[in-house]
Amino acid sequence: MRGPHRINGLPFLIAASVLIVACHNSRTARMGGATLDNEAFGQTKEGTPVQMFTLTNANGLVARIMTYGATLVQMHVPDRDGRLADVVLGFDSVQDYESDKNQFFGCTTGRVANRIAGGTFTLDGLTYRLATNNGPNHLHGGDHRNLSMVVWHGEAHDTDDGASVTFNYLSPDGEEGYPGNLSLRVTYTLTNRDELRIDYHAETDAPTPVNLTNHSYWNLAGEGSALGHLLHLKAGRYTLADETLIPTGEILPVAGTPLDFSEPTAVGARIESLAAPPAYGYDHNYVLDHGGGKLGFAGRLHDPTSGRTLEVLTTEPGVQLYSGNHLNGQIGKGGQSYERHAAVCLETQHFPDSVNQPGFPTVILRPGDVFTSSTVHRFYAR
Repeated sequence: MRGPHRINGLPFLIAASVLIVACHNSRTARMGGATLDNEAFGQTKEGTPVQMFTLTNANGLVARIMTYGATLVQMHVPDRDGRLADVVLGFDSVQDYESDKNQFFGCTTGRVANRIAGGTFTLDGLTYRLATNNGPNHLHGGDHRNLSMVVWHGEAHDTDDGASVTFNYLSPDGEEGYPGNLSLRVTYTLTNRDELRIDYHAETDAPTPVNLTNHSYWNLAGEGSALGHLLHLKAGRYTLADETLIPTGEILPVAGTPLDFSEPTAVGARIESLAAPPAYGYDHNYVLDHGGGKLGFAGRLHDPTSGRTLEVLTTEPGVQLYSGNHLNGQIGKGGQSYERHAAVCLETQHFPDSVNQPGFPTVILRPGDVFTSSTVHRFYAR
């Protein structure tokens, strides 16, 4: 199977020139029939200012993304009657995103998304030890300065078809235990075709694992439980995992199991059979039929009540289905209580623990190569 898409021979930029669109006064620009606004959104506990970018396309869809964690904070899309609702979970303040109430809501996740067994890996003969922040394992890049916990630099872009913002961050050698200085770029584009596209780019000056994803929690009704959402995944196989959700290396068919979403099925239809540990619901990596490398269909999520529909396309070989099993009633935007199964995550990515699984597509990025990845979220109502 394909590894991460890379382009050989491009120079590593250890200190790129970045236009920081980060001021305390709101700025609005019109581009390609859409608008883009940026404004201050408070500051971190360390006193670093955080900026919020608001992208509005020609059809009235709105995405709000902040520089803390390059995080999707709001996504407003219409139902079948044209009524807008915010369909992602999140908070109203930076302080809440910094608190233990935040379960990676909407953030850019990494350096390595998902789990690494035992918090260790060996690369070119050297063993690296990482934080174990998920039982015995490493999860989503660590627990102090993973990519969801740092302030990125934001830069607005003019496009012919919508509004776009790029976030840049230089992860220094040794951050969260990972080797190499890693230059990262994440671009969100809200197109006039009602798509939220996320493009990732990374370069390194030393071999290092890279596996990036967006960790948005989707509730297409805008509130309540997501168990009634219909899910279709274009994935006939999944990676079998052990009692700590680390893949065993086996790739098995979903047919005849509660993991089978080859036809549209309610998320809650069979979830009770998975309610026991370790998953407490869906927390499984699916092997996409298209194999990754090129943009291909991953799945579709549909809310029958509102008619809102989300289609996901990606260049990644896998998608982690997570059914919000550990949401615990934390208070989110507008005073909403986020109860268990209040949302569905569709995390496009390479497979969990790939750095320790030679049979999986590689996540190792080397100097002179470029990591790229793209995921498209396409919205409509029916």
